[in-house]
Amino acid sequence: MNPPDTLEATQPSSPTKVIVNDVTFQMATANGTGSQSANNIFAKTLFRMGIPVAAKNLFPSNIQGLPTWFSLRASKDGYTSCKRDIDFLVGMNPATWSKDVAEVRQGAAVLYNSDELSSEILKSRPDLVTYPVPITTLVKEHIPAPKLRKMLANVVYVGAVAELLGMDHDVLRGVIADNFKSKPKAVDINVKAAEVGREYVRQNLEKKDPFRVETMNANEGKLLIEGNTMGALGALMGGCTTLFWYPITPSSSLPEALIAQFRRFRIDPSNEEHRYVDVQCEDELASAGAVLGAGWAGARSCTSTSGPGISLMSEFIGFGYYAEIPSVFFDVQRVGPSTGLPTRTAQGDILLCYHCSHGDTKNICLLPGGPEEYYEFSRQAFDVADRFQTPVFVLSDLDLGMNFWMCDQPEYPTEGFDRGKVMSEEDLENAKSFGRYRDVDGDGIPYRTLPGNKHPLASYFTRGSGHDEDANYSEDGDTFRRNLARIGKKIEGSRDKLPQPILDANDKAKVGLIAYGSTEAAMQEVRDMLSSDGVPTSYLRLRALPVAKNVVEDFLRNHERVYIIEQNRDGQLETILRDDIRNGELTDRLRHVRHFTGIPIDAQTVRSSVLEQEKN
Repeated sequence: MNPPDTLEATQPSSPTKVIVNDVTFQMATANGTGSQSANNIFAKTLFRMGIPVAAKNLFPSNIQGLPTWFSLRASKDGYTSCKRDIDFLVGMNPATWSKDVAEVRQGAAVLYNSDELSSEILKSRPDLVTYPVPITTLVKEHIPAPKLRKMLANVVYVGAVAELLGMDHDVLRGVIADNFKSKPKAVDINVKAAEVGREYVRQNLEKKDPFRVETMNANEGKLLIEGNTMGALGALMGGCTTLFWYPITPSSSLPEALIAQFRRFRIDPSNEEHRYVDVQCEDELASAGAVLGAGWAGARSCTSTSGPGISLMSEFIGFGYYAEIPSVFFDVQRVGPSTGLPTRTAQGDILLCYHCSHGDTKNICLLPGGPEEYYEFSRQAFDVADRFQTPVFVLSDLDLGMNFWMCDQPEYPTEGFDRGKVMSEEDLENAKSFGRYRDVDGDGIPYRTLPGNKHPLASYFTRGSGHDEDANYSEDGDTFRRNLARIGKKIEGSRDKLPQPILDANDKAKVGLIAYGSTEAAMQEVRDMLSSDGVPTSYLRLRALPVAKNVVEDFLRNHERVYIIEQNRDGQLETILRDDIRNGELTDRLRHVRHFTGIPIDAQTVRSSVLEQEKN
């Protein structure tokens, strides 16, 4: 049974109402101090208590010393987007102390290291509930190893906050034990540090804030996992055997996770023969070239990068588009242009990937909205690439890729791979003739052969430059036009065969919302908020490009105003939809909400923008 929203307090000094399992935390620390490990322990403890959580790590691109923030939302209602208002601040960084205090909401709780942070700053916020804890002194008194004190100071605040909230101590100990299971000595000292924080609170502080947590049962069967790990699992299940990559934030954890899965599942146990290839290449361009080489040879091949890497790969991607080579490109988006803010999130590569390379290109892009779809679309991407013989993009972002998400256990696939139109020796014998780029079936998709096919007709020369239907070199303009038109035809034909939009309609709604990707995390809460405001909405979530046009057109016809929610400045999806639909009567209904701070979009931001525009 879920706990009630509020409970009457029994102590006169406590608030009149207690807020249970509905609180947003922010831990303000410095990069390189070991806070990430402590914060993950805190998040996993709440998760194991059955409380839905959403964790966001905001960190600098520099290695050490600069400010970092960890935001954690515990939501009994299961909301997984970030929240703008901070209910409980943990202050550990003098450099941001004044700013952190100024930004928390009225009535928030603040626990801080009173050895390092001035209490004078708190005088400007008499509305706050404050908990001074001498964390530096505590670690000096209780942690004998000086080198460990800076890192364990973070575990002390975890213990202190856990005591104030009423977190389950046994669950916390279990999470610490699991976190350091390869280092048994570290378990004891981390448990001790957490207990130091708890004991200080017991003996010295009186709880005055309204927040507490209680065990729920909302997470049964769920995982708390990084999105990029789900993407890697999907690639593994999709039959990927070759990986070529170059490190770049925020994508590197995907190939790292995939390599770990290769080493576990792609080694023949009978002779320890490796049945995979992973190469960290010298740069992004080399990675893209190797992916296409492996794809041409018949392997299911991929690379993982971010926007700057896609820019460098664009010539090879154009080669793959025109030579029609199956390949998968993971783009974990970050803020741009140029190198931008490498450790911030955005949805700014939609146009870049959709039209990647020079000339006339239109690429297939899959847009997972959460970790489950990250897994599923990563798996499907290899089938799509083979079926349409083209580069395929899986577009996530830093928020989805590098943060921990609650999700259902991924399902083991029950269907085999779809390799598309691959001709065997027997097929060639029956066909009597073969042209690599002939449109035999009228769908724009030619037949192909793979190396190893010994039939005399099987061989052809792959070209990214001009070629005719039989792969012979040609600079004839009409031949080039026919080829490019045929490729466009097959991409157009993919619209109804990719993951289709999901419609959540409301018959009373005059307002429609369109979103895609990780923005999905905020959208259910947005709709609940707008419904409370008297603005019922319908919601259409796009999951692939090119999109099924009739679905979007019908959605526009059924609503007076439609807001496209995007995490970029220029409305890149809106640009694509306007170009696709080309019906002024329908596209005049489009409005937009554009968020491009590098922080994941929150429901309140969307709600405020929609309400403001609805007034006008």
